[in-house]
Amino acid sequence: MSGLPAEVVLQSTDELDPMLPELVPLVRGALFFGGFLLVLLVGWYLVEPALSRLVRSRNPDNTTIQEAITRYTRLVVVILALFVGFGIAGFTRVVGGSALVVAAGTIALGVAGQSVIGSLVSGLALVADPQFNIGDYIRWEGGEGEVKSITLRVTRVETVEGGLITIPNTTLTDESIRHPFEGRTTRVTERIDIAYEEAVDDAIRYLAEAARETEGICDEPAPATGIEELGPGAVTLYAEYWISEPRDRMRPVRAAYARRAKKLLEAGGVELSPASEHDLEGRLQVETITA
Repeated sequence: MSGLPAEVVLQSTDELDPMLPELVPLVRGALFFGGFLLVLLVGWYLVEPALSRLVRSRNPDNTTIQEAITRYTRLVVVILALFVGFGIAGFTRVVGGSALVVAAGTIALGVAGQSVIGSLVSGLALVADPQFNIGDYIRWEGGEGEVKSITLRVTRVETVEGGLITIPNTTLTDESIRHPFEGRTTRVTERIDIAYEEAVDDAIRYLAEAARETEGICDEPAPATGIEELGPGAVTLYAEYWISEPRDRMRPVRAAYARRAKKLLEAGGVELSPASEHDLEGRLQVETITA
């Protein structure tokens, strides 16, 4: 515009100045919409599908947790897109005020719902743990059973009696969890008390014979028997054996072994779990009280 007369330049500037205040809201609106849409598309079509695939690989049969992850991920993406849009558009005062409101709300929510938030965080940790999945048989301090579902707040476990227990996720993340039947075999130790006057060697032989004759007990590793403890009122023997496919066969195999061991011990004249006997020495004095 340097080649134009000064009068034309001044006239063009005077014509644009009144339009600038009207263009600023349109520019800011376009920037807000562009930033919001960019974050929304990236979050919904890249981040959320990747996170959903991870959750499905860890919990293929749990539709509840999959839907929850999708819903909460999209909600977080929308909130993040709003803040990004406000920042790009230059609405710093709005963002600053919103940040204060969000901070105050977060503090109030943390005080009022600390246990719920802890369960949600624990639920995400359980979902991301490759060693904790639906169908696992677990044992914790409060009991044992098969994991049926994992949500963001609680985990539901079916007990061996057929009952369904709802456990807060914080309980499972704060305690030690065992997977007793993770392998194809598991070791079982039975303890049997007999009287001191009984033939210990014969009793040990009967226990070993019962293990060899019980269906479901593995030949390798071979069963082991022996004396575990000399108690105050009885001799404690042990019988250690391995069960294949323990998750489905643990109870019936143990019951079968107990029946066979009891039958052999009784046939051999070995007394099980004798009552404690104590010899009392001293004098007994009887006083007669007359009215």
